[in-house]
Amino acid sequence: MKHTNDRRDFIKKMSLSGLGLVLADGFSAVHAHSPEPAIADPRKLILSNNQGPSVPFVPRRTASWWVTIEDLQWSQKKVVDRIKRRAAAFAEAKIDMAIHYGWHIRFDFSNYFGQLHGYMANVCDELHKYDIKFMDHYSCNHVERPRGQEEFRKLHRGQRHHVLLFHDPKAAEFAQYEGHFFKDICEVDIRDGSRGYARQYQMETFCHNNPGFLDMHAKYLERLFKEVPLDGIEVDDMCDYSGLTTCGCKYCRDRFKKDYGHEIPKFGEKEFWGDVSKPMLQWGNYENPAFRDWLRMKTDVIVDHVKMVKGIAGDKPLMSCCSSTGPIVLNGISLDLEKMAPYLDFFMLENVGTNIKSVDWLKMDAEALNQKDIADKRGNAPAMALSYTIYEKGGYLGWALSRFWGVANWSSTHNQRLEEDPADAMEMEDVIRPSNLWEVKHNDLNPRDGKDLVEVRVVNNKLCKDNGWRGADGLEHWDHAKAWSKKLVENSIGYRFVRYEELADAAALKKESTPLVLDGVGCVSEQQFKAIQSYLAAGGKAWMSLPFGTHDEKGFKRANPLSDQLVKAKYKNLHLVDPVTKSDVLGKMLAEGKLQPVLRQVSGEKGWVARVRSYKGKPVIHLMNTALTGIPHPTIKDNAGISILADIGSKIQNNALQFKINTAQFKLSDLKVMSPELGDERRKVAIRKAEKGYAVLDFDLNKVKVYAEILG
Repeated sequence: MKHTNDRRDFIKKMSLSGLGLVLADGFSAVHAHSPEPAIADPRKLILSNNQGPSVPFVPRRTASWWVTIEDLQWSQKKVVDRIKRRAAAFAEAKIDMAIHYGWHIRFDFSNYFGQLHGYMANVCDELHKYDIKFMDHYSCNHVERPRGQEEFRKLHRGQRHHVLLFHDPKAAEFAQYEGHFFKDICEVDIRDGSRGYARQYQMETFCHNNPGFLDMHAKYLERLFKEVPLDGIEVDDMCDYSGLTTCGCKYCRDRFKKDYGHEIPKFGEKEFWGDVSKPMLQWGNYENPAFRDWLRMKTDVIVDHVKMVKGIAGDKPLMSCCSSTGPIVLNGISLDLEKMAPYLDFFMLENVGTNIKSVDWLKMDAEALNQKDIADKRGNAPAMALSYTIYEKGGYLGWALSRFWGVANWSSTHNQRLEEDPADAMEMEDVIRPSNLWEVKHNDLNPRDGKDLVEVRVVNNKLCKDNGWRGADGLEHWDHAKAWSKKLVENSIGYRFVRYEELADAAALKKESTPLVLDGVGCVSEQQFKAIQSYLAAGGKAWMSLPFGTHDEKGFKRANPLSDQLVKAKYKNLHLVDPVTKSDVLGKMLAEGKLQPVLRQVSGEKGWVARVRSYKGKPVIHLMNTALTGIPHPTIKDNAGISILADIGSKIQNNALQFKINTAQFKLSDLKVMSPELGDERRKVAIRKAEKGYAVLDFDLNKVKVYAEILG
């Protein structure tokens, strides 16, 4: 059986299959534990952070600095020489930050930290000669421990990019760092007391709440920063890939009882665990407040861990990986970027995918803009999108998406995610060089200077996810938010998300006159409701579809939904609409004139969409193709058997386009079309007057398949 290995696919597969329900043979018994070192309470290791983001530099053109097992032979001459050559090549490709990629499951390398740190210090020295920043990137809370030969083979098929150097099962019994045996700081499986295990990645998982683990990680971080002149750090996988089967260690049981007033029940009790015959990510009785508290505790302990890391990192920027922020299934792996956000400095979206399906980018727009808003509300912290690729066209697609989304680009080849490297594998700098050079030469935009044209504000209230809220139709709040995102993008209407904190701030809601979309917002806090009431009373516009406010912020059902009060108040600009998941509510609002977009396509094939963004007062129209086709590599497939993306085509045949634009909001000048696909060519945009206050832009995107932009 073939598998894919990215996070989003993991979440999907865990939702649809029984992964993780049964432990491998021979590993179900309770493991013996060695005596524990004397360690302080883990919360005493946590350092507070009440400041804004640390942004000593702003990355714009980031790329992965791949390492191999051979690089552990540092400081052999060939390794040092290769560092020098690659640093020079990164500079020539206009890369401004390199992020380590390879020695990922970091504590599997504990016996080799001297060589590893020496290599990275050497890399820093060479990159710094070109003013290129270097950020480490690793997973702190796992060790790879395949269980049985099939798991062993699977690990070597799908996780080569981790640079596999895990312990033999016999040696693993004695593996440790700073006096902490790895087997003693693992999560405990609630079902049978065995060590927590993430089957999708063949990893045993450390407990974020275990004081021994926190002490070990803190001491490692202190050593790392002492020995390597890093410019920043990404601590990956701040979640729990063992899922809802963990953790039943004494520290988690004590904390659940002390802080939340509950005991962890015996596994299988339906009142708490729900129907455990289903896949793990569908477990849990969300009607039970104790289960909801269990989920809160699991994310709370991870946030405490993030706080500790930030306290040690100090002024160095901290980032963590996140491929998703919206759906309920994230509760099953305790992934909550919004909860971590106050302690992070940079934010990234892992836009995974190297196969032909990656051209279907529209479904990722909601995630990208949601995470972009998280960064924006964290003091306009730098945001970036990480896109994987094998060949240059995939690298260009990732660059174009970052440009369209208005974030920095992190490009990463992923040859080692395949079973073997392609014979024509490309170096990272060669993949991204053409896009970077075009950008620097023709239109070097700083994403942090960009301000999106916002015409609609879509509410995405995290409280619904946290409490597992679903409507009678089985759809969750994020389903509605994503559906709005898709419709708005397809109609070239600028939008942004309003998340849970802003929704509770009446003054913030009143700052903008754009309509507020309240679609399927089941859980609403009293503070949020008062802010919405204040906003509506002041004449604010809102489109509301039911249900609304059926539950409070902790997931308790109200006797009467809050929508009753809003309807009864008869606010002038509150419009009851159908859910976007059931009807073309946006089309209806456009037809009725309740929304008059700044930009609308009036002629030409559908497929090209536009996003207007202003950079220090200078407007730019970003154009992205939603009708892309992936051209497969003739022989190479990923681990799921899907062809690798070799080139990109377009379903659009006629690329002559006309857009009508509101000239009151968009000052027209001598406009030109540019694209990396056109090289140095600049095409003139014909402008003619339409009805009062409007003009029509006439332009040709012939020979452009993926991305273009219009600017004066």
